[in-house]
Amino acid sequence: MRHGVKGRKLGRTTSHREALFRNQLQSLMDKERIVTTLPKAKELRPLAERVITRGKQGTVHARRWALRWLLRRDLVKKVFDDIAPRFRERPGGYLRIVKLGPRQGDGAEMAVIEMVDRVAPAAAEKGAGKDAAAGGKRGKDAAARGKAAAKRGAAAKTAAKPEKAAKGGEREEAEEEKPEKAAKSAKKKPAKPPARAKAEGGTGKKEPREPRHPKGEVKRSTTQRAGGRKPTTPQKTG
Repeated sequence: MRHGVKGRKLGRTTSHREALFRNQLQSLMDKERIVTTLPKAKELRPLAERVITRGKQGTVHARRWALRWLLRRDLVKKVFDDIAPRFRERPGGYLRIVKLGPRQGDGAEMAVIEMVDRVAPAAAEKGAGKDAAAGGKRGKDAAARGKAAAKRGAAAKTAAKPEKAAKGGEREEAEEEKPEKAAKSAKKKPAKPPARAKAEGGTGKKEPREPRHPKGEVKRSTTQRAGGRKPTTPQKTG
């Protein structure tokens, strides 16, 4: 008979079971809500409530005891500075277990374990909706400011256009004056004829040169053959 047998082994050794509870405690204190099987949730709730009760004590010894299970200093700080003060007037019962039904696959009974003062998702969504509405108003104000700035920029551009037109007229006048200056300089300095035209008294154009050797009078060396190759052996005479 199972008289006086406390706790569930959960199919694990003692060290494995303690490691499981440490991991679940860390997730529970960080997110304040986890989904697990119903037997695990029932075994985890007493341990998690003891950690929160130690957080209400606030002593150094309580912090060291909580660090044995949480293993993270930031989580210990959150339990002692944030979670425990919220349950200052509550003598116990900091967590609730809500059944979810069997899991698809192996049929294990699932449950949610969470803080009793946790904000519901619907309320969080309403708060997010209010923030979004406030953000929408801010966005409209920013859009109106942007339109006003664009109008001011357009007015500044239209005011700057007459100045640009005046500068453009000055440039056109300067360009008109350039051909007149070029014509005056051409009248003052006559074009010089080429030096070769002055010497020969001609027009200055180049005359075609005559070929050095007219056709049919090409001289060939006696040491070469008709094909143009040099003889390899001396030629015999007589």
